[in-house]
Amino acid sequence: MTADETGTAQGGAEADEPGWDVDPDDESGAAMAATVGRQIKAWREAAGMRAGEFGAAIGYGEDLVYKVEGGRRIPRPEFLDRADEVLGAGGKLALMKRELAEVRYPKKVRELAKLEARAVELLAYGCHNLHGLLQTEEYARALFGMRRPAFSLDEVERLVAARVARQSIFDRSPAPELSFVQEEVTLRRHLGGRMVLRRQLEHLLTLGQLRNVEIQIMPTGRDDHAGMGGEMQVLKFGDGSAVGRSEGDFGSRPVADPKHLRIIELRCGIIRAQALTPRESLAFIEQALGET
Repeated sequence: MTADETGTAQGGAEADEPGWDVDPDDESGAAMAATVGRQIKAWREAAGMRAGEFGAAIGYGEDLVYKVEGGRRIPRPEFLDRADEVLGAGGKLALMKRELAEVRYPKKVRELAKLEARAVELLAYGCHNLHGLLQTEEYARALFGMRRPAFSLDEVERLVAARVARQSIFDRSPAPELSFVQEEVTLRRHLGGRMVLRRQLEHLLTLGQLRNVEIQIMPTGRDDHAGMGGEMQVLKFGDGSAVGRSEGDFGSRPVADPKHLRIIELRCGIIRAQALTPRESLAFIEQALGET
């Protein structure tokens, strides 16, 4: 059962606090949650309803109502839909789903998603697992679920939702140029189980057919490899600027300095030359699928 399922009350029973805790270090997220909470409280009081009555009417617990109104909990979209209907807000509360759509995700993920949304070109090399933009939902859930110390089920669902939301980059028009190089081991490791991997490999084959997407595989048997320092990524923007990150270099932080970017781009270029071509890589993925 997912966090969504466990977090929704049915038949008037109280819910197990559906939604997401507000990160106190995320100032913009906390401010937005507080604003939405105040609006809900104002509408509830204008309707002459106590918190307990309101909670019972929309199918959630009184404690959750107080947390949402106090800006300590980010409500799920269905909470706002029910609140809008019960309080007769005429769509005003439901409309706040747009404002909360981003802040429900971790701040670092939101910042990355904004960069990806601006990018006209992306170059990425992954060595431990598949790049987040390439992952299926169940593969991502398995990946987050095996982290130690363990994430809570709620946090896993939050991170999975954020990762899936980033994949809207494939639907953009005009489409950005997306190039990925993946280590062979990422096609062999049964993260989540054999069937999860099979569906993930099928997904890679589908993405690899897109005209703006190139997926290349780096065979484990290569004698020469420019990516032994770890994963890296470069995002290029329409104004000619760029940002990159290389694991273990420059404090593993995103960098925009041309000197640093030149090093990362150089490595990415050599890695792409050392890997299988996109056509060879798709054949390699098909072979891996057949062996899984």
